[in-house]
Amino acid sequence: MFSRIIVYVVVAILAMSQFVSAVEVDPALPSYQKVSGVSGNLKSVGSDTLNNLMTYWAEGFRAVYPGVKISIEGKGSSTAPPALIEGAAQFGPMSREMKSKEITDFEKKFGYKPSVARVAVDALAVFVHKDNPIKCLSLQQLDGIFSSTNKGGGKAIKTWGDVGLTGEWANKPISLYGRNSASGTYGYFKEVALFHGDYKDTVKEQPGSSAVVQGVANDKHSIGYSGVGYKTPDVRIVPLSLKQGAQCYDATAENAYDGNYPLARFLYIYFNKKPDEALNPLMAQFLKFVFSKEGQMVVVKDGFYPVSKALADEDLGKQGLK
Repeated sequence: MFSRIIVYVVVAILAMSQFVSAVEVDPALPSYQKVSGVSGNLKSVGSDTLNNLMTYWAEGFRAVYPGVKISIEGKGSSTAPPALIEGAAQFGPMSREMKSKEITDFEKKFGYKPSVARVAVDALAVFVHKDNPIKCLSLQQLDGIFSSTNKGGGKAIKTWGDVGLTGEWANKPISLYGRNSASGTYGYFKEVALFHGDYKDTVKEQPGSSAVVQGVANDKHSIGYSGVGYKTPDVRIVPLSLKQGAQCYDATAENAYDGNYPLARFLYIYFNKKPDEALNPLMAQFLKFVFSKEGQMVVVKDGFYPVSKALADEDLGKQGLK
């Protein structure tokens, strides 16, 4: 995952002249150009993590094409493949890659694989209450905190004292917040932070990303995970390290791009396109808007990190849109 992100977004890093002060959109990305003949309805079903992004993109797109109607439903990445297979949605946003079975089920129905575009970069963040003084956690420690199986090789962690906090924090049990199993974020965290292990039964599963952050904000001794774009003033994002004793990195765009932040990932939009046919104009223009300068400014607005022109050109080119 990290090496793929490096390959495709390093161009964006080099092109951004003032990256230190703020996340900037690759200046090489084109501005969106309105075309004629775009009308109809679009429906998106899938990831809660991308729910706000899809809504913002829809608002921006409808400002250009007021007659277009777009419906957004975000109940989890696992709802996207069935919606695409059943024809209930044109777009299936996902915060993880489709699983092999999901791809196989799609292929059985249509005779070809689903198409996909990588539309943004996310640093999956680990949140604690704003008053929590923890300075760093390793993936092994996250595994000890959230997992019942400890496949990361560490030990079970139950209190804040187990990760080095002292004083009033030392004996406080760690309260756990996470996503439900329909979420791609749930699956990604399980794969990377839990080393494919199992969650503890004590994790309070939430239906959405914002609910996780809200739970942590209202529970002083808690910890939870969610997309970085859902941060609020009432929580802190904990720097993470790949291994115990290694350097910790903040969940910044630069650390996500260069692979130092261990929970960096692409965000995706899946859709149904016949290999030998052009994508219908409405879907094609929506994707072009997503990969435009305006579309990627929306990514920054929502707290995620933009993709480079090199990646945009590659993914649009695969769909015959360049």
